[in-house]
Amino acid sequence: MKRFLIQTGTLMVFLIAFTLSLSAEIKLPSIFGDNMVLQQQTNAAIWGKATPNSTISVRASWNNRSVTTRADSEGRWKLKVPTPAAGGPYTVTISDGKPVTLRNVMIGEVWICSGQSNMEMPMKGYRNQPITGSNEVIATSANNSIRLITVPHVTSLAPLDDFTGSWKACGPANVAEFSATAYFFGIMLNKVLNVPVGLICTSWGGTRIEPWINEDGHKNFDWVKLPDKTQKPDNLSAQTPTVLFNAMINPLVGYGIRGAIWYQGESNRNEPVQYQKLMPGLADNWRSVWDIGEFPFYYVQIAPFDYGPTGLNSAYLREAQLKAVKDGTNMGMACIMDTGEKDNIHPADKKVAGDRLAYLALAKTYGMQGFACEGPVLKEMTVEGTQVKLTFDNAPNGLTSFGKELSNFEVAGANKRFYPATAFITYNGITLFSPVVGEPVAVRYAFKDFVIGDLFNTEGLPASSFRTDDWEP
Repeated sequence: MKRFLIQTGTLMVFLIAFTLSLSAEIKLPSIFGDNMVLQQQTNAAIWGKATPNSTISVRASWNNRSVTTRADSEGRWKLKVPTPAAGGPYTVTISDGKPVTLRNVMIGEVWICSGQSNMEMPMKGYRNQPITGSNEVIATSANNSIRLITVPHVTSLAPLDDFTGSWKACGPANVAEFSATAYFFGIMLNKVLNVPVGLICTSWGGTRIEPWINEDGHKNFDWVKLPDKTQKPDNLSAQTPTVLFNAMINPLVGYGIRGAIWYQGESNRNEPVQYQKLMPGLADNWRSVWDIGEFPFYYVQIAPFDYGPTGLNSAYLREAQLKAVKDGTNMGMACIMDTGEKDNIHPADKKVAGDRLAYLALAKTYGMQGFACEGPVLKEMTVEGTQVKLTFDNAPNGLTSFGKELSNFEVAGANKRFYPATAFITYNGITLFSPVVGEPVAVRYAFKDFVIGDLFNTEGLPASSFRTDDWEP
């Protein structure tokens, strides 16, 4: 018996020592790891857990200097490391006495990529729904300067501080599973800026915008019903306000980023008035929690699609997205009126979406010039007898239909009945008329669920669907 007690006591001491040694190890959230990209020329936050009250040091190989802080009584710690201009690969060593080294770390440009299924859609496509040109893109995707990480689908009534995932190198197997829109965006930034790019994809197909905004972010939206926090989390719907922010955005908050791209709106199609407010509200909400200023927020306007006989014409939602650009700060919209598919809500041409987001970033965030980043936007309408004349912003070199007849314009008189209009491009804009509308008062362009846009600036960027009236649907 005495021998048994001695053996048991020895075992308990060993287990306690082993447990303490485990608790002493540095523990990092999944957003930090091998292959990660840190935002260049900033004070990049790094945080985690370690031995309570221990001293934490972080040493980066780009300058071999240590930054230190002290863990609190529960072992939590956070510090900021100054990052150099873009480059790498580097190592980052974090220690509380027992070091953990992160390898193959790059310094460059980091972007959050979020939304619903059109952002989530992987380069390999969905079942029976391809991405145009994906096989070649995947086969030629090896690039040590682009890194990818995807946040898995999780919901939570309370803010979470971590997720399951890891940074991946850019190569065929990983690119095939990664967001096509985000990848095309990133590859253009990498090519033009010649810097490493880190892409963080956190998206969920079919979701509304409200789940991606936290509780504080909803304070100005009194029509949104916030969830009861005492409810059981089992089978928590991904459509519940705040639950995707809590689980899929909050673990990222504080990580150094340049900005965010967004592709969502189909699930909010029937509430355009509210969406026009929620869109800039989402951007402001994320900026408030990141606390790094009004970082750029660029989004894709939903593509035309035949939603069927029920529900609101999706042109109203596209209109809300167009108006939200002006309602928000440091925002931009990529229009894809020319790539919609009548019977597929997931357009195959994701390169257009990614490229047009990249044009916005390159021009508005990185200050590059010499190319267009936005399509024509109506500036002014004037009526001269039976003719209507339209002028446009974002068309310094004029307009084009690339040889096609302009078939998407309609005109109405005071009776609010719209008729197809004959439209043609002039030196100063568009002139249109209809023989059955003697006194025109309103014009609409491509204001339907499904339509292929035919109006562009000469740089090839399409005009959004628009209207000059404010008549109720």
